[in-house]
Amino acid sequence: MTGATPLMVVNGAGVVVRWSRRAREIWLRSESEALGREALAVIMRGAGKSANGTGSGAEAGSKAGTKAGTKAGTKFDGEPPGVDVDGNPVGLRVQVVPLSDGEVAWGVFEADGAVPVGTSTAVDDVLRANTGEALVVLDSALRVLSVNDAACALYDVSADTASGRPAAEVCRPSRPQEFEGVLRSVLADGVSVTDLVVRLGPLDDASPDRFVRLSAFPLSDAHGVVVAMTEITEPMRAERRREALGSVRERVGRNLDVVTTCQDLVDALVPGFADTAVVEVVDAVVRGEDPPLSPLGRDIPLRRAAFRNSGPDPMAQAHPVGDVRALPSPTPYSQVLSDLRPRTVALDDATPWLCSDPDRARAIRASGASTLLTAPLALRGAVLGLLSLYRVRPNDAFDENDLAVARELATHTALSLDNARRYTHEHTIAAALQRHLLPPEPPSQTAVEFAQLHVPADAGAGTWFDAFALPGARTALAVGEVGGSGIDAATTMGQLRTVIHSLAALDLEPDELLARLNDAVVRLAQERAALPPSDPLRREPLRAGCVYAIHDPLRATCVMASAGHPAPVVAHPGGAVDVPVLPTGPPLGSLDGPPFATAAVPLPEGSVLALRTTSFPASERSDGQPPDPLREALTRLDRPLADIRDDILYRLRDTSGDHDVLLLLARTRAFPPDQVVTWPLDPVPAAAATARHHAKDRLALWRIDEETAFATELIVSELVTNAVRHGAPPIRLRLIKDSTLTCEVSDTGGAAPRLRHARTIDEGGRGLFICAQLSHNWGIRYSAKGKTIWTEQMLP
Repeated sequence: MTGATPLMVVNGAGVVVRWSRRAREIWLRSESEALGREALAVIMRGAGKSANGTGSGAEAGSKAGTKAGTKAGTKFDGEPPGVDVDGNPVGLRVQVVPLSDGEVAWGVFEADGAVPVGTSTAVDDVLRANTGEALVVLDSALRVLSVNDAACALYDVSADTASGRPAAEVCRPSRPQEFEGVLRSVLADGVSVTDLVVRLGPLDDASPDRFVRLSAFPLSDAHGVVVAMTEITEPMRAERRREALGSVRERVGRNLDVVTTCQDLVDALVPGFADTAVVEVVDAVVRGEDPPLSPLGRDIPLRRAAFRNSGPDPMAQAHPVGDVRALPSPTPYSQVLSDLRPRTVALDDATPWLCSDPDRARAIRASGASTLLTAPLALRGAVLGLLSLYRVRPNDAFDENDLAVARELATHTALSLDNARRYTHEHTIAAALQRHLLPPEPPSQTAVEFAQLHVPADAGAGTWFDAFALPGARTALAVGEVGGSGIDAATTMGQLRTVIHSLAALDLEPDELLARLNDAVVRLAQERAALPPSDPLRREPLRAGCVYAIHDPLRATCVMASAGHPAPVVAHPGGAVDVPVLPTGPPLGSLDGPPFATAAVPLPEGSVLALRTTSFPASERSDGQPPDPLREALTRLDRPLADIRDDILYRLRDTSGDHDVLLLLARTRAFPPDQVVTWPLDPVPAAAATARHHAKDRLALWRIDEETAFATELIVSELVTNAVRHGAPPIRLRLIKDSTLTCEVSDTGGAAPRLRHARTIDEGGRGLFICAQLSHNWGIRYSAKGKTIWTEQMLP
């Protein structure tokens, strides 16, 4: 032997456990590539094509399948193939000597001198006998020359039976033509093939298919090929199970929709883990309701939520997706939802329970399924649904390991479905809450006609609109939006809408109303910040915006103000459409920023005012013109307002998203001139009598009932008397007959009237108190030119 250091050390299983520097030079294999590998595979692969494309010239001996003795003290000589430093093939004489280190091990030492390549040697017999790989030596016709013991066990043949037979007949690959094509390519090109996964047919009808990792190496002068196979059936099945579970964990649960979650599940399992997958969910769960407890009642319907089939007939299913019906009983499906235990079932024509479910029996036969795995989608004893998996190949039946994986992925899916169900439940509550908090279709008034467009978001949102009458035949319009979604946004929206109504009752100008509304939002934000740290609402900032407008038909103007909201769009009777210049104030809840400002826009008869939310799916044009859908639809005003609204909806390109799409249209009409009258009054004590006389004549002309007319005359007398005593000229009286009877007395004085409760002995101080008692509502409206005290009376 040359040197006392072995080229390599091989253990009793034929695996390399030590690899020397000289071995790296001979076989061109690094230590990491050799250690832990079968010795014969290492030296045979090292003998393949070199870096410059030269063949190794290695040739297998005719006694490759002979088992060598391994008694202690025995020494073998041999010539395993190798290459020199230039990559040229050389023969190496080596000696294999047993080592005395407490366990079976062989030292491979380099002997003196090189020998020609191609000599059959005893070292090949030793390595083949101790390897765990199945080795087959084939001739140029792909017929078996020799096999080792591992190959005989893998193919269930003896060496004598295999000799001379075609390789495909002995190995039994599931695709023989492809198998032979790979081997012929190795023979023709002289290029080795390594780590190719091949499916082998079953050994008998009751055995499953097997998987091997194949490597093929050409022999010298293309006289044959050596095929090495390692069975990886169980690792492959385990990998398939791991991949299925990983795919389910990655894909299922990313969406908070019940049906989408079910579809993600079948997409993750087909075709890798099953050939067909069906998910059926309790119908109440799809709607977000609480799932029923097990055992599931026979009359409880399930909805087919998802289906996928990788077979030749993708639509081979018992019922279409979306079908709702109860499960027939007794079947494996009903039993699974009764005891919540998954099970595997073999399927054939003699399966007795198929007659209980003819539709499923037809689909099973059409798909060719041979085995079923069904598992409950349950959580804490409550049934959410059912998962059914089918495989077609008879030799690929579900086993206990697959059943364990099914339990795990069913648990993960059940948690995801329950999250989606809870989200759906919350969304349903939020949508219902918002629907009840929003006003119905605003009733058209004498001077304004309304039409509203509302496309709710999937998650429920805090978008609102409002339109209500104000004193003096005026109308208030508001559109706002609260940031976020769900129940919290809907309740906040209801709070802000209530605040607007309360502030509007004070007859405030739009800018002043938004300023006080902003104060209310700041207080709500402070209350939210004071919530316990565990409350998730505390971490959500309160964001809101609003646009508020007051239309006065008697002046044909609209005064508006904005808090972080887009300005309304105005369509004029002549066909022009524009966005008025409106200073946009800070969003509601801001502690600083510029004050809110108003803009007065002329609105003659026949104009259309469009108030929209920020989520309206259209963008402002760079030239300041309104969004295209609005501009195009609002150019034609000679049609009903509802038709204009529908036209705008049809022009929208995308109404899906996390926020509501809301639009409020208001078309102005002229207020009847015979329903309003104004009289200037002199600032003299006799003005009260003059005012009563004017009011009595007009009320008689309007055919106001006697009781209401008497009360109105008394109200006019008291208000005019106060204006003469405490106000400043000019003084004006106006009566408006609309749905209510409004009486207004205006003057330019700066004194602020207030309601007093006079004592019995007091001679005055009862004017406003009398007016408040006789009217349905009363108030004071301030302007730059003074103030107006008004009352409203209901008309029978």
